[in-house]
Amino acid sequence: MNKFKSMNSNTMLLLITVALFIVMYAGGCIAYGSKGFTHLQTFLNILITNSGLICVACGLTVVMLTAGIDISVGSLVAMDCMMLAVGMKSGIGAVQMCLLVLLVGVVFGMVQGFLIGYLEIQPFIVTMAGMFFGRGMTAVICTDQVSITQDINAAFYSWANAKVVLPFGGYVNNKGKYMAPFVRVEVIIALIVLILIFLMLRYTRFGRALYAIGGSEQSAAMMGLNVKQTKMKAYMLSSVLTSIGGICYCLNTMAGSVQQATGLEMDAISSAVIGGTLLTGGVGNVLGTFVGVLINGTISSIVKTNGKLASSWPNILTAALLFVFIVIQSLFAAMRTKKK
Repeated sequence: MNKFKSMNSNTMLLLITVALFIVMYAGGCIAYGSKGFTHLQTFLNILITNSGLICVACGLTVVMLTAGIDISVGSLVAMDCMMLAVGMKSGIGAVQMCLLVLLVGVVFGMVQGFLIGYLEIQPFIVTMAGMFFGRGMTAVICTDQVSITQDINAAFYSWANAKVVLPFGGYVNNKGKYMAPFVRVEVIIALIVLILIFLMLRYTRFGRALYAIGGSEQSAAMMGLNVKQTKMKAYMLSSVLTSIGGICYCLNTMAGSVQQATGLEMDAISSAVIGGTLLTGGVGNVLGTFVGVLINGTISSIVKTNGKLASSWPNILTAALLFVFIVIQSLFAAMRTKKK
């Protein structure tokens, strides 16, 4: 009985999210099966397109578990992409630029984490300042769109165009040619990040501390947890994961632009919330966040496959789902408060 109650409070949102994704994707297969929606590659394309978002959303989940928020992630991704594009255009190697981007993520997260964790400034204010800084620095680096071509950096270009072909799930097209399904390098990176963060949250002391702080900071402090240090590490990890997401994003777009990744922070937050991460902290799972990303990707894929719906429909449907899940979260939060 106790295990059942625990399942109700901690995993019910995840189950709802998974069920919603299955119903939504099955509906797309039924409605647009004739347009190729049932092909495995359609699902894999969702992963390819949203590989960067998966990494960023994992970072947001870590922060939101502490009852925090980070709205600077979109601007950091834009800055990362511009750094990669301009740096490689200047003749710096792809590996060196990727390492530099990760270092920037560490420093970016360290500053924000120190202000939030040790100086106890509101996360929204700090990360909003980080958002403005990131967008401003992107424009300082370059105001024009910079594309990464084979001539600029052959290594990065080859990474972006590499395919990992799957030995199953293919189909024969109208011309009689067998089309083997594939994923790209950025999908492998995103899935590795997902698995590592899942294991970290589930099996490490740091992961348990994140849940404890989100549940109650006072109780966590009384348990002997270093709340300030844990918060700082959470924001550092979020920024590092965002920088990894920025590399994946750049592998997908092969360009740097001032307006790049606009609204990505809202996509990441909505994916986490739809995936069952409570805004009040203490409850959440990156697997749910992953399914939340898939739901957002499925909505966009359905609209794109339809071909007649306006491009604004994915935002409208995501907003409606976000509203529903926030209401559900409020009910769960009220139940938790009543139990206490």
